[in-house]
Amino acid sequence: MNTIDEIKNQLDIVDIISESVKLRRSGKNYTGFCPFHANTRTPAFVVFPDTGTWRCFGECNEGGDIFRYVMKKEGVDFRESLKMLAKRAGIQLEPLTPQKIERNEREDYLRKLLEEAVVFYRHQLLNTDAGKKARTYLREKRGINPKTEEVWGLGYAPKSWDAVLNYLKNKGYPVKDMIEAGLLTERQDGKVYDRFRHRIMIPIRNMSGQMAGFGGRVLNPDDVPKFINSPQSILFDKSSILYGLDKARKPIRSSNQAIIVEGYFDVIVVHQEGFQNVISPMGTALTEVQMRMLKRFTRNFILALDPDAAGQKATLRGLEVAREALDHNTDPVFDARGLLHHESRLQADLRVSTLPDELDPDEIVLRDPNEWEQIIKTAKPIIYHVLDSLTSGRDLDDPKVKSSIAVQILPLVKDISNPVERDAYRQQIARVLKVDERALLDLSVPSKRTRRSRKEFQQTDNQPASTKPLLFNENEKINLVDQEILAYLSKMPESKYKIDRFLRSSGLNHLTVSDFTSTENQHFAKLIFDSLSQNDLDPIDYITSRMEEESIFTKIDHSLPPASPDEKKKSELRQLEETTRLVMQTRQLSINQQIKDFRFLQSSQNEENNGEQDAVLQKRLLDLINKRGLLDRALSKPVNFR
Repeated sequence: MNTIDEIKNQLDIVDIISESVKLRRSGKNYTGFCPFHANTRTPAFVVFPDTGTWRCFGECNEGGDIFRYVMKKEGVDFRESLKMLAKRAGIQLEPLTPQKIERNEREDYLRKLLEEAVVFYRHQLLNTDAGKKARTYLREKRGINPKTEEVWGLGYAPKSWDAVLNYLKNKGYPVKDMIEAGLLTERQDGKVYDRFRHRIMIPIRNMSGQMAGFGGRVLNPDDVPKFINSPQSILFDKSSILYGLDKARKPIRSSNQAIIVEGYFDVIVVHQEGFQNVISPMGTALTEVQMRMLKRFTRNFILALDPDAAGQKATLRGLEVAREALDHNTDPVFDARGLLHHESRLQADLRVSTLPDELDPDEIVLRDPNEWEQIIKTAKPIIYHVLDSLTSGRDLDDPKVKSSIAVQILPLVKDISNPVERDAYRQQIARVLKVDERALLDLSVPSKRTRRSRKEFQQTDNQPASTKPLLFNENEKINLVDQEILAYLSKMPESKYKIDRFLRSSGLNHLTVSDFTSTENQHFAKLIFDSLSQNDLDPIDYITSRMEEESIFTKIDHSLPPASPDEKKKSELRQLEETTRLVMQTRQLSINQQIKDFRFLQSSQNEENNGEQDAVLQKRLLDLINKRGLLDRALSKPVNFR
């Protein structure tokens, strides 16, 4: 994983900006007053959590990612902003060494191998007689329709010791790579065999939608274990993956709620029935890494784990993990002696659903989707759930039992940020335990939550890497186009002059750093443009030397495929024309996204009845529309340098 991507994954842009800007939630986005210019009437500053970007539609017309915000706010350059945010995320900055490059290439290769396995298992499910039993199980026993099978990539592993082995061998993959990817198991005598046999195959993807491994569910009830996962590898670390998060990220953000269930099929079926803010840990136990991933999208969590004893234990473990991993604020409090101290308050809402009739979530939602919806709506606050769990089957007349329960549950009460809610919970606990509420107030309970450094929560080397998502939003499309332009200019920097001449002939501004969206791309563009304004080195030598010095700062692939001598001139001309068109296309994409974001801001303000729109905002919108018109006309004509 690129260092910059790693920082963005660790840090929430809303958290960073909220420290200096008072933000109000508006749908899935946040609005406020821009911190970079005087403005107290129209909140024209918008944060877009889904894309990790911000923009001011007012006077300054600034925008960018988390790095750009820190650069502008703190008055530092990209290098300094990277150091500041890396320190905050607990990430150690290291050069992009040959070893790290090799590791990244290795991960990409193994992902391709796993994608080949997905194709194989899908074929076995859909097109073989052996897969018929698996299809019947999925559709009749689990209620999964063919469309859902396709969306989640479900497959079938044949009842064979070497089916996937032979298939991948024929595709040219070595056995050692299949072992490393977790598809084969090696015996002590050196012989290998398929790890997954006669099982429903469930592809497991990381948060960005890239393959990390598989889960296999038995078809024969006599086979054990019921589920097996891929082994720990450079791609698969079950402590840092949440199944379904690649598909649930946006629904979680838009609903401002994450529902945590236990099994793969729970996630798949509940999604199928229209409730798509559902994810599952790899196993019953939540981890702090998983909770820190989730808190980027919401602070509202419902645990809907299985109603059996293991599920109840997992629920309690999950609640404790959540308390450890999620953010706390501190409130000043006077104790009984009038001394001031500070108490920690959890900045999250944790609830637990009660599943009826010993049914799993997938069984409930198939029985009645409205029932599932009602179960989620009536999920209990954690205090009530834990109180019920701690008091069940215990002698509440025993003073020691009362004290033990109070000691365990009062830290949860202290976490509640609302003082009225805290009092209500204490009153309820006092009634259940049949004690005076003042005894609970006087009880001094040391907090179990200890300070931990960011490094304890940083991603491990085994955490799945993140590269290009399978489904791109507009910002991601723009970023990919930007990288293509920069890859070309890094090898042909003087071509910028030709591109600028063409743009000016079309009534467009010349290419600048601000044409690139992400701060990293802007940094690299500046490096290329600087190479043209200095006289000490050849531009390409300048770029190469600086790339080596600052390899940590960029993920741009600045290599181009070599052309044959006969095709070189023709190829260079074609690349110049294609790059010039890409420059106009990325501007068009960027303007379309800005207009879309602008309309969100307008609708948000209309809903809040803020009165007339600021004249600056209207002028900005008109300017964007005019620029788009110029680009549309330029793109309607061929780009020709002949």
